[in-house]
Amino acid sequence: MSGTRLSPNAITVTAPDPRALADFYARLLGAEVAVSDPPREHEPDAAGWAQVRTGGLTLNFEYERHWQAPVWPAEPGRPHATQHLDIHVDDLDVAVAHAVEQGARLADFQPQEDVRVLFDPAGHPFCLFL
Repeated sequence: MSGTRLSPNAITVTAPDPRALADFYARLLGAEVAVSDPPREHEPDAAGWAQVRTGGLTLNFEYERHWQAPVWPAEPGRPHATQHLDIHVDDLDVAVAHAVEQGARLADFQPQEDVRVLFDPAGHPFCLFL
C-alpha cells in the first residue's frame, strides 16, 4: 500500500460500566481518565463512555447493554475473549499484587511462567508479562 499511513493508536473495550472500568485501568496503569461522558438519555446510570490515555495506547471504554463476561480459557458455547491487553512489567509479583489491589482477579489457569493472566472488574482477561 502506498500513499497513506495507517497507525493504530487506540482500542475500544465494551463493558457494562465503562466509566468504572476506565477508573480501574487508570489506577492500574498510573494514568488518568481523560474523558468521562455520562449516559445518554434513556440509558442506565452505569452507561456512558470514558477514555484513558497512557502516553502510548489510548483505551476507550463504551457501554454494552448486553454484556456477558468472556470465559477464559475458552469453552464451547460460552462467550470468549476475542482480544486482550498485554501489559509489560518489570516485576511480575509486584505487578500482580498491584493489579489485585486495584480490583483485578488472578485467573486459576496460568499458561506460562513469565506471564500472569488476570481478569479486570468486568471480566475481561488481560496479561502481565516480563
